[in-house]
Amino acid sequence: MDIPSKYDPQKVENQWYKYWMENKYFHSVPDNREPYTIVIPPPNVTGVLHMGHMLNNTLQDILVRRARLLGKNACWVPGMDHASIATEAKVVAKLREDGIDKGNLSREAFLDHAWEWTHKYGGVILEQLKKLGCSCDWERTKFTMDEDMSDSVIKVFVDLYNKGLIYKGYRMVNWDPQAKTTLSDEEVIYEEQQGKLYYLAYPIEGSKEQVIIATTRPETILGDTAICIN
Repeated sequence: MDIPSKYDPQKVENQWYKYWMENKYFHSVPDNREPYTIVIPPPNVTGVLHMGHMLNNTLQDILVRRARLLGKNACWVPGMDHASIATEAKVVAKLREDGIDKGNLSREAFLDHAWEWTHKYGGVILEQLKKLGCSCDWERTKFTMDEDMSDSVIKVFVDLYNKGLIYKGYRMVNWDPQAKTTLSDEEVIYEEQQGKLYYLAYPIEGSKEQVIIATTRPETILGDTAICIN
């Protein structure tokens, strides 16, 4: 047996992972054993692994492998999130490179481009999870836009709406003028910028006096309707 002088992790890891996959050691079939199931928090289809993914999925892998050692029917279900806003940004950028304006496309035509992009570039993160050695049941891989998954989301959404937990209302939102949609607080990146301070003089009705207001956002003047003084 030829033992190399230096350990080559890539050769060893690829060899053993291939062996595990060929023998379907990660595949789970319902039986009489105690079930132990983890559904992976689905990473974005457009994403790549970062340290948070590696830490989180390593911990899940430890739990699943321990469950197998204990004789449980362990199943780790992998999947991907369609990440609509992130995917749209990627697709819009690609269309722009091709000289296509999203505004000139129908909804169906844009979705065709989105699916084409997702099939071509998506799923990189799943291959990276395999490189990490994750013992997922890859035959059960799900995508949030799969028909059964999408139907479940719509059902839950309608249920929450009927219970009054989802509602319309006038609220402060994070508006993305380029994507023309609202963003969650987690998707907003705050930046400190060095700007100019503008002084605006508002005339007081029935008087020659003025109220001086300092602002860094003079473009909001057209929306001003009143001045409140504390």
